[in-house]
Amino acid sequence: MARPARLIILSIAAIVAACAMTFRYHDPAKPHRAGESFRNNYPHAEKGGFWRWKWDQLREGVPRDPEDGYRFAQATPNLVANPSVTWVGHATVLIRVGGRNVLTDPHFSERASPVSFAGPKRVVPPVPALSELPHIHVVVISHNHYDHLDQDSVRTLAEQPGGSPRFYVPLGLKDWFARRGITDVVEMDWWESASFAGLTIDFVPVQHWSKRTLSDENQSLWGGWVIRHPELSFFFAGDTGYSKDFADIGAKFGGFDVAAIPIGAYAPRWFMQIMHLDPAEAVQVHRDVKARQSLAIHWGTFANLTDESLYEPPIKLAEAREKAGLTDEDFFVLRHGETRMLR
Repeated sequence: MARPARLIILSIAAIVAACAMTFRYHDPAKPHRAGESFRNNYPHAEKGGFWRWKWDQLREGVPRDPEDGYRFAQATPNLVANPSVTWVGHATVLIRVGGRNVLTDPHFSERASPVSFAGPKRVVPPVPALSELPHIHVVVISHNHYDHLDQDSVRTLAEQPGGSPRFYVPLGLKDWFARRGITDVVEMDWWESASFAGLTIDFVPVQHWSKRTLSDENQSLWGGWVIRHPELSFFFAGDTGYSKDFADIGAKFGGFDVAAIPIGAYAPRWFMQIMHLDPAEAVQVHRDVKARQSLAIHWGTFANLTDESLYEPPIKLAEAREKAGLTDEDFFVLRHGETRMLR
C-alpha cells in the first residue's frame, strides 16, 4: 500500500477512535453502546424530518386545541389499596406493592417543556397531586424527554418528608440528577437488575431515543422497567416504538400480572412510528410481553403533544382490542387518578 494511502487510512481510523472515546459509555462488546452514542437493538428506519412535521402541522392546522372547557373525568385515587396501580396521568403511574410505593416517570408540572411559558400544556391536573402522594420509596425514569423527566417533580420528590426515594435511571442520567443535588440514584444498563426492600428492579430495552439539549442526542440511554415482588410482576414500557424487544422481554420474564403500555402520541405515523406505539401495536406489545392485564398510558394529558386528538387513543384501542379478541379488562383504560386493585 502506498504511504499516502496508508496515512489517510490511519488518520481516518484515529478520528473514528477519537470520536468513540468521547462517548463515555462506549463498549464495542455491546452493540447498543458500540458507536458514538446509544442505539436501539434492532434495525429501523431513520427518524423522519422534524421540521417537515412542523410544516405539515402548520399547513394542515393540526394539532387542534381541545374543545373549550373540555376536561376528562377524574377519579378519586385509593392510596391505601395494595397491590394496586393508579394512573396519575401521561406516563406517571403509582404502583403499591409489598407496602412500597413506586412511581414511574413522575410529571406533575403544568407543561412538558424546558420553559414554563410554552410547550405542551396539561388539560387535566395530576391526580393525586404531588403534595397528596404517599411516601414514595422508588422512582423509575424511562428516559430524558421533557414529558418523562420533569425537573421540578423529581426535585420535590427528593425533598419529601422522610427522605428521598431511590431513583433508578438509565445510563447517562446520574450526573444530571447529581447536578441538582439528588444523590440517591442508581444508574443501570439494559438487562441489569437491582434490589430494593423486597422488590427486584430490572431495566430492559425498548425502541426509542433520548435528547434534552441541542448537543446530547442519544448520549443517555432509554428503556422500560420491570418491577417484581411475590405479590405482583409489573412491566412499565416507558416511551417506545414497536420492536422485537418486547418478545425478548416476554421470553426472559415469562409474562407479567400487569403491563403499562403507551397508546397515544402516535400521529402522524410517518414521523412517530419508530418512536411511539399506536393502539394496535400496543395490543401486540400486550401479547408479546405475555401480560395478564395491561394499563393504557401516555395519552389524554398534554394538549398538542402530537397530531391525534386527545380522546382518540382509547377509541382506537377499543377497536384494536375487539379485533384481537381481548376484553376491556384484558387491556384497560383508567380515568386520571383512578386506582385498579390487583389480585
